[in-house]
Amino acid sequence: MASFAKITYTETELAEINQWLTTSSRLASNPSDPSLLETLNTHLSSRTTLLGAKPSKADVALYESLASSVAKWSPEQRTGEKGLPNIVRHLDFVQNSPVFEGVEKKELVVDPEEILYVKPMVDAKAEKERLKKEKAAAAAAAAGGETVLADRSAKGKSVGEKVAEKVGEVKEKVVAAVSGEGGEQQQQKKKEKKEKAPKPQKAPAAAAPLSPCLIDLRVGHVLKAIKHPEADSLFVSTIAMGDKSGTEDTSEYEGQVVRTVCSGLNGLVPLEEMQGRYVVVVCNLKPVKMRGVKSCAMVLAASPRLKEGEEDHHAGPVELVTPPEGSKAGERVFFEGWKGEPESVLNPKKKVWETLQIAFTTTENVEVAFDAGVVKELSKEGEEPKTGVGKLVTESGGVCKVKSLKGAVVR
Repeated sequence: MASFAKITYTETELAEINQWLTTSSRLASNPSDPSLLETLNTHLSSRTTLLGAKPSKADVALYESLASSVAKWSPEQRTGEKGLPNIVRHLDFVQNSPVFEGVEKKELVVDPEEILYVKPMVDAKAEKERLKKEKAAAAAAAAGGETVLADRSAKGKSVGEKVAEKVGEVKEKVVAAVSGEGGEQQQQKKKEKKEKAPKPQKAPAAAAPLSPCLIDLRVGHVLKAIKHPEADSLFVSTIAMGDKSGTEDTSEYEGQVVRTVCSGLNGLVPLEEMQGRYVVVVCNLKPVKMRGVKSCAMVLAASPRLKEGEEDHHAGPVELVTPPEGSKAGERVFFEGWKGEPESVLNPKKKVWETLQIAFTTTENVEVAFDAGVVKELSKEGEEPKTGVGKLVTESGGVCKVKSLKGAVVR
């Protein structure tokens, strides 16, 4: 507990901590209260701690109230269709995270591989297509109804209405005959109007100058991470990163818009460390399929820089890039001195990511940064080379860091 004893809390946070301490007391006397447990499980579905990302004594109190009871839960109670998996995940986080060092451990054993039920994701694209077809079918049905009504209306006309229509038709023919050449001229003018003038050719849009701001970097919140069923080196993560509902290559999970992301971190980062954590993600790379799973973003991580002649055996260590405390899913991340609008999707042929990524590094203070001097393409011919190191920061001003690697490669 000493590791978060110096954390300061706002008045609102202190009030929330007191509320959760009261809830913990109630659960200590009745650890099977279904209403309280369901509320707690829903609350923790999008949070690492009770306050969101900030640890507090309320987390410890909740652990002490529930751990012994949860240890006796059946697999169905833990991760079944009507189970409470977010409570299990939170208690496991408290008993294993170094942030809560000193917490008296209960006999709670959690197997991260034991997942009985996974809520099916909604395919946003397929749902959109289904609604489109339904609207088209409804429109077609409505149009059919109008045709039937029109036919019935024609049949029900009186003799007088039919005579009036016939007189109108004859009158039009007489006027056309008298007009003669004038009528032909009018028809010619109509034809000329129909012949549209050729549209002027648009000049091709100027290519955006090379800059790390072209890369769409955001804070991501890992809601769930599992091992890839077909690849031993991959994790498959469900990550919220601020996308709007209906965005291509997204789905919904626990009420949030998410993307599926494959990352080669299995064996390099413990699976339990992926659960509920905040990361930095690259959001505008072209999606790729990795052993049958479509990966729609990339998680940034650091690894030691290879020495000249040294081979990369992908043995680690690897440290995830972590946004500052209090960051929110979807918050924009950029390098100081390079703020601007990112591309919607990076063109793989232009190699923007590959050209700029080599300048992603970490400082002596383990801050993630962009070293402009590494990328010669940033300077046009005849210009002085662009230099300078810009730290990776969030819109709220905090710096993104790794745990311990200095002068590392970040990708």
